[in-house]
Amino acid sequence: MDMLILKYFMRGYLYLRYFFHKITRTGTFGVDQTDIIPAPHKKSENALKDALFRHHVKQFHESSCSVASVVSVVNAILEKNKTLNHSPITQQEILKKVQTAHWKERMGTNGYKGRRGLPLEVLGQVVKSSLDAYDIRYHSLEIVQTRGARDSSLPRASLLSRLKQFETKGDCLIIAHFDQGCFLQELNIPHISPVGGFDPITHRVTILDVDPSQPHPYQVSFDRFYKGISTHYNYVFKHFGYGRGGYIYIQLHP
Repeated sequence: MDMLILKYFMRGYLYLRYFFHKITRTGTFGVDQTDIIPAPHKKSENALKDALFRHHVKQFHESSCSVASVVSVVNAILEKNKTLNHSPITQQEILKKVQTAHWKERMGTNGYKGRRGLPLEVLGQVVKSSLDAYDIRYHSLEIVQTRGARDSSLPRASLLSRLKQFETKGDCLIIAHFDQGCFLQELNIPHISPVGGFDPITHRVTILDVDPSQPHPYQVSFDRFYKGISTHYNYVFKHFGYGRGGYIYIQLHP
């Protein structure tokens, strides 16, 4: 009963926050708008980026954004490495193969011990296990928890450099753990999706959102992107294991 009351309280709070932003024209209802990208992705010189767009899938239920994000990344790397000699790995297949952190159980109706979805640290564990499960060699994997205004300029500069590296060199990947309501006119809930591109001139970040309610990729400014991944998820999420957002950085071998 306590868990049910908490869920109702949490949803009520989230809707109040949503309508506050809508009425006051703040947040995603303000001036720094998100740009939808309706046109199909055009082939580029970045093989990894192209593969990521080809293998982009939508989550199969409300808590499975981690599954769709990780399987998209794994399939993209396998294609780039020319080791995807069969049909792409499905979300159900990867859940069956990778059992770290009770991943499959967390996707169930009641979750694992009442917890659904993956906090940032757990996402990092699952990404590492998934790469290992499919024999993907990589140089390094880093779990980066950002803190917004409390960060120095160094974490922002490092992320900016990594976004440019992904776009121009195609030898790394970034999976974002962010406040979806910071990017879209949606509720402020934790969400996970891969980064699909970066414009070095405008500094706009492309998000390959795995939410099925978002039919197209979209772009946000770098400032809004950093704010979204720096979110300290509200106290109501703490009971479910969520602290702050951030990102997973995968540096591949040359």
